[in-house]
Amino acid sequence: MSPSEPFDLQAKTEVLLEALPYFQRFRGSVFVVKIGGSFLEEPGATERVATDVAFLSTVGIHVVLVHGGGKAISRAMEEAAIEPVFRNGMRVTDAATVSLVEKTLNGVINAGIVDKLRAIGAVPEGVYGQTVFTCQKLSHDGAGNAVDLGFVGEIKAVTSSEIEAFLNAGKLPVVSPVGTDETGQFYNVNADVAASHLAIALSARRLVYLCDVPGLMKDPSDPASLISTLRTGEVQTLKESGVIGSGMMPKVDSAQRAILGGVHRTHFIDGKLPHSLLLEIFTDKGIGTEIVHDDPSSIES
Repeated sequence: MSPSEPFDLQAKTEVLLEALPYFQRFRGSVFVVKIGGSFLEEPGATERVATDVAFLSTVGIHVVLVHGGGKAISRAMEEAAIEPVFRNGMRVTDAATVSLVEKTLNGVINAGIVDKLRAIGAVPEGVYGQTVFTCQKLSHDGAGNAVDLGFVGEIKAVTSSEIEAFLNAGKLPVVSPVGTDETGQFYNVNADVAASHLAIALSARRLVYLCDVPGLMKDPSDPASLISTLRTGEVQTLKESGVIGSGMMPKVDSAQRAILGGVHRTHFIDGKLPHSLLLEIFTDKGIGTEIVHDDPSSIES
């Protein structure tokens, strides 16, 4: 045994002891984890998340993955000679585009994540979002302004029975952000919003957004300005001051909706950091930003 080994063993023991109460507390709970499309483009990102999610499942936490896929959709549109059109940062989705979106999200991205999870010994189950999310056409943006983005959907109802059945069977559902209306028309759905609605429907304990930034920062150029904990009542002030900009607005709005809908806590963490999901969930300090209810009596771990 080298001189450094006793210290290494002690450090590993301390990590396990710190994590033990969380294992006990969260066993049997539902966690919804949203993986961003941009994050999925990072080399090795899906494999890292798959390993962390498999670990959560092993210690008795029921995990549901919701994924995005914006960059893959843009590539598919380019290959199909369809020019992307955006209004206020949101993709306009005409009839040709929504068909391509459905095929890319379900047939390429969802299937790819399922394959990688299965390769490391997890038991994933691909779930096409149209079996979960009932939509109507989105008519207003987050600021209340009227918009016409084509077949972009606003979620009106969530059918979670299939996902609950998979969780009860010990499987790991992987859900795409696609919805349909009562006629069967496909809609492109914002994945952050989809994850929030699903977390509420499943009475999830945690909703975690894996991002390509460390979390919410008062100064985006200064990692030391990371906001570790944010209460729902503080969100509006940070929006007005510009701390929460347009890029994070849908995520924060969705996280706040989840908290007010009964989810205990939501988290924004850096998916590029190895094992960031485990570090956020199983350590006292965490490594990202958590949003909690403004009423301290409503805060649960």
